[in-house]
Amino acid sequence: MTCYRAQCLVESGVTAFGQICLLPFLIRLNNFSLMRSLDIHEDPTFIPEVAAEVTEDKSEAKSTSDVIEQLIDGRSDSASNGFSFKGIKDYLDCYRSGKLTPSQVAKNIIATLEDCDKSTPPLRAIVQWDQEQIMLMAEASTARYRNKCTLSYLDGIPVCLKEEFKVVPYHQRVGTVYLGTEPETEDATVAKKLREAGAIIIGVSNMHELGTGTTGCNPNRYHKIPRNPYKPNHFTGGSSSGSAAAVAAGLCPVAIGTDGGGSVRIPASFCGVVGLKGTFGRISCHGSLPLSYSTVSVGPICTSVADAAIVYSILAEPDPLYPYGLKQPKATLSDMCASDLKGLKLGVDWTFFKACDAEILSICEKAVQHLQSLGASVVELSLPEMEEVRVAHVICILSEMRDFLQPDFNKHFQEMNLDTRANLALASQFTALDYITANRQRTRSMRFLREIFTTVNCILTPAVACTAPRIYQSDLVTGSSDMSLTVRSMRFMQLGNFTGIPGLVVPIGYSAAGLPISFQVMGKWWDEAVLLRIGLKLEEFRCQTKKPSIYYDVLA
Repeated sequence: MTCYRAQCLVESGVTAFGQICLLPFLIRLNNFSLMRSLDIHEDPTFIPEVAAEVTEDKSEAKSTSDVIEQLIDGRSDSASNGFSFKGIKDYLDCYRSGKLTPSQVAKNIIATLEDCDKSTPPLRAIVQWDQEQIMLMAEASTARYRNKCTLSYLDGIPVCLKEEFKVVPYHQRVGTVYLGTEPETEDATVAKKLREAGAIIIGVSNMHELGTGTTGCNPNRYHKIPRNPYKPNHFTGGSSSGSAAAVAAGLCPVAIGTDGGGSVRIPASFCGVVGLKGTFGRISCHGSLPLSYSTVSVGPICTSVADAAIVYSILAEPDPLYPYGLKQPKATLSDMCASDLKGLKLGVDWTFFKACDAEILSICEKAVQHLQSLGASVVELSLPEMEEVRVAHVICILSEMRDFLQPDFNKHFQEMNLDTRANLALASQFTALDYITANRQRTRSMRFLREIFTTVNCILTPAVACTAPRIYQSDLVTGSSDMSLTVRSMRFMQLGNFTGIPGLVVPIGYSAAGLPISFQVMGKWWDEAVLLRIGLKLEEFRCQTKKPSIYYDVLA
């Protein structure tokens, strides 16, 4: 949508004409009125929290630390077939060998942060950072390595967190110009856990304003539009846009995002890195802005599946400050390093699977064949009522965001980006009946999945139906609003957010234009381990990793 049309829509949407005619028309045009024609008798499920299954404790199973050691030892030291991202193992090798210290790496990162936003166009991955803070953490880590008393596998590892989280001493602006007027004095739980693990927090990352979009387009004065490291004239995806860009550009091997409608998995896919959305409640959301309480999960964006597993193992546990996931099972990495996939049943709804661009479909079909060649069996299945899931998810996430942001909508409307205003205005059209019916649909969809997961271990789809869209000149000024692109980019994402099941996206190749293409694996609640196991095998399928156009080697 052009900036002029978007502006007309927003300005008209808050008039009587807009409320009576225009917005109801958009509701019908996008089939968002679907819930009103359904007669669903199930009780509503407002929170997709699922009790853990009681399973026998396998005493012979490897401990998580043993699996992580195997993962680290198993990664090749160098890119024998060309480029490879610098991951956690590469940092640990430098620190343990004495080749580099965390302090030296931190100085390289600071120089890189100064450089990347002076480039043309600016990368805009990290929007707030503090040299003194970075060096304090790095020097403490350097001392721990010198004294051989490191805290975890993340000690000295550079990380960033999405601006949606509270991170001392930065401003929790959440992509806006009006929130976070004062620096934070208390960390979100994930930031606290990363500090306790010895990680070096290099700053907070850019994001789509208030998490309301999937492109990462945020033209306001504090943020500007982050660039896709593979093609800087293309979007990163959103809403955890800067997190994915920072990892793909080499600023850090680990970033943390939130995912309410693909907001970890879409930018990870567009930027050619790994993204994990945990089970609802698996990783604490305490200290992030509660924009949508029933759809959002926290997850890492990393250079590799092994790195995602390491970060997941450290962050995934109950948090007394967060009401969900308190009775979750212990996070394990069981069987992650198995040599094959024998015994696993992979579910594919081929009609749903094929709803993507032709070149994406072609490589994703080959990825399925690769998994079969490793001993997994593919089971054809039907994912019921996916159009109902699409609409119900939109109603839930937008209604909850509109509810939480109602004071902002009234007080800061003119300070919001055009697409944010448009989405929140659209959300005002949903009724209490729409919301309750959408949550009745959630009950049905979760029941369908329980039945499906009695016959398969996971569900396979492409990650995103298209590659990263191009940035146009008008986007730099007033942003971008394209409902059809939003629908396409979220197509394979919404089931996981709506029902709370975990999802992992892994890059498996590139389009003819050189843009990354990724694959998604979704599993039953609390079974992230099977996703990570399959993810390792998907990395083997990718015959090469192309170097992004923007890449900084801070270990050089």
